[in-house]
Amino acid sequence: MSVLGALIVLLLAAAVWIGGRLREAQAAADDRQAALRAAGTHAVNLLSVGHRTVDADIRRILDTSTGQARAEYSRNAAALRETTTKDKVVQTGALRAVGLVSLGEGTARVLVVGDAVVEWEGGENAPQERFYRWSMEVTRTGGKWLVSKAEMVP
Repeated sequence: MSVLGALIVLLLAAAVWIGGRLREAQAAADDRQAALRAAGTHAVNLLSVGHRTVDADIRRILDTSTGQARAEYSRNAAALRETTTKDKVVQTGALRAVGLVSLGEGTARVLVVGDAVVEWEGGENAPQERFYRWSMEVTRTGGKWLVSKAEMVP
């Protein structure tokens, strides 16, 4: 084998190795963005519930959760539906910030900040602004990132 042939083989091997590393880096970046997006979407779903749309709102919360979080939301769905409709609540949420704490193989920990304005339709109470902070565990399930645990943080 000539020196030129050896050099070509070496360059091809380096290109394959670099290409693999770039694909891994892009996959990690995609996972980071998907985990952040999933946690943010879930937070907005939790913060945006209205008495006219409560069934669809609960469905969105359940659709963006899995595991322990989904089980908890399922258990509390009837109480949320009853309170929201009885009190004619309209809560509008906004995502303020998300930040990645850690990313592992198929799981991520995300800090989420969101605010909500709560109004009681037809009521005499003034709207209230509420502030929420969560630590969310996000898990890749069936190719999708879903919130598997959400804990309020002070």
